Amino acid sequence: MDGLWITLSTTLISLAIAAVLGLIFGLMLISDHALVRGIAKVYVDIIRGTPIIVQAFFIYFGIPNATGIRLTAESAGIITLSLNAGAYTAELVRGGIQSVPKGQMEAARSLGMTKLLTMQKVILPQALRLMLPSIVNQCIITLKDSSILSVIGLAELTQTGRLIIANNFESFKMWIIIAIMYLIPIMILTKFSQYIERRLKIGKN
Repeated sequence: MDGLWITLSTTLISLAIAAVLGLIFGLMLISDHALVRGIAKVYVDIIRGTPIIVQAFFIYFGIPNATGIRLTAESAGIITLSLNAGAYTAELVRGGIQSVPKGQMEAARSLGMTKLLTMQKVILPQALRLMLPSIVNQCIITLKDSSILSVIGLAELTQTGRLIIANNFESFKMWIIIAIMYLIPIMILTKFSQYIERRLKIGKN
């Protein structure tokens, strides 16, 4: 249960940070300024183009080796998950905003609304509606990816299970227990995603 708590708390904190990163970099990806778009694209491409296990090793071992700044396994894990989920969320934000008809922006601007206010009041609410199922799916992916953090020694659910197995050698029972403990929150999120999709279809009809 301690391992499950660390898994859930690490995932929730990471998703909160990733939401902020995703929104910022998602807006940067559709910016009119080439430099701003370029910075966001480099971040997204690097994160999406490298395995999360490499990112975890780089943050936990590489950065301290280069800077002398030591990170706890939990801090490194949160940074890794946040950066990883943030990059994918940025793409979801970009896709969601670009899915909103351009006429919405033009109509709002013709009414005298600023571009920032239009984005805040008109575009983003519609984009969020389109993005919600994919965002929930990203939450599921991030929760499952948290198991990879066992490689840097974070005592989350998978690592805790491995330590218990090392003591009692009951690997068959323990991995079944761990699988069930992952399955419960993932199934809850999956059902929530399906519920959202049904509601969106009803609203569209």
